[in-house]
Amino acid sequence: MRWPDLPPLNSLLPFEATVRHASMTRAAQELHVTHGAVSRQIQNLEKSLGVTLFERGTRSLRPTPQARRLAAAVRDALDQVDTAAREVSRRERGGPLALSCEPTLLMRWLIPRLPDLAVQVPGLTVHLSAGGGPVSFDRDTIDVALRRDDFPVPEEVSRSPLFMERIGPVCSPDMAERVMGKGGVVGVTILHTSTRPRAWEDWQRLARRRVEAAAEQTFEHFYLALQAAVAGVGVAIGPYALVHDDLMRGQLVAPFGLVADGTGYNLLSPQPPEQDGRIAGLLGWLRSQAAEL
Repeated sequence: MRWPDLPPLNSLLPFEATVRHASMTRAAQELHVTHGAVSRQIQNLEKSLGVTLFERGTRSLRPTPQARRLAAAVRDALDQVDTAAREVSRRERGGPLALSCEPTLLMRWLIPRLPDLAVQVPGLTVHLSAGGGPVSFDRDTIDVALRRDDFPVPEEVSRSPLFMERIGPVCSPDMAERVMGKGGVVGVTILHTSTRPRAWEDWQRLARRRVEAAAEQTFEHFYLALQAAVAGVGVAIGPYALVHDDLMRGQLVAPFGLVADGTGYNLLSPQPPEQDGRIAGLLGWLRSQAAEL
């Protein structure tokens, strides 16, 4: 081996993400692995190097100067590999468009509308992947991303607005009779989601209504909480795009209506859409669909 002092290579991505976020939890979310997996890789790296890379507090994680130096080197190396890979692959603009979309929006809003995309924008092939949060077009193998703007977007990234977020309690029609006429959501099971844990707090603040749960249940993903609401398990907070089709079919109702929460969804791209006909075609179609919301 020509590089006998190299640390375990599979530990470098979790390490770099942990340094960048100063959080193993956020690194795990970015890499779509568990917190424990990231923690083990950091421990393996520290053991290999014989140094401590993080100062661990009760509720904090601070990279050491040595960790920051190594992370910068890892980042530079990854950038070089990414550049070389792009040159080797020679990705053509006329090829498929790789779109990353937040998982529940992908499942409940975008995928059901794809047949219309094939009709309205013939010749455009879209490869879909589920993902959320910040994106790096220099590192991620995607061309565009559909995201809610609940995180800072770098200035160099083009952001094309699609629709504003509106939220409110949603439940089955039978359960709606139990919550209608009250000053808020009272006496029923409240459904939470780990991916947006403050959703109920946000709605109470915006709608100025109270919530007194008879019981509470938390689901790992938004689409699970919404499916539980359809099944009559309880009441969930429903972002309009995610529940639009169920509301139209009468599978869900929104007893208190929906309120804007100040966020919105955007199509993110590394360059303005007009510079790539594929992105421009996709954006035009997305906006025609968003106009129905």
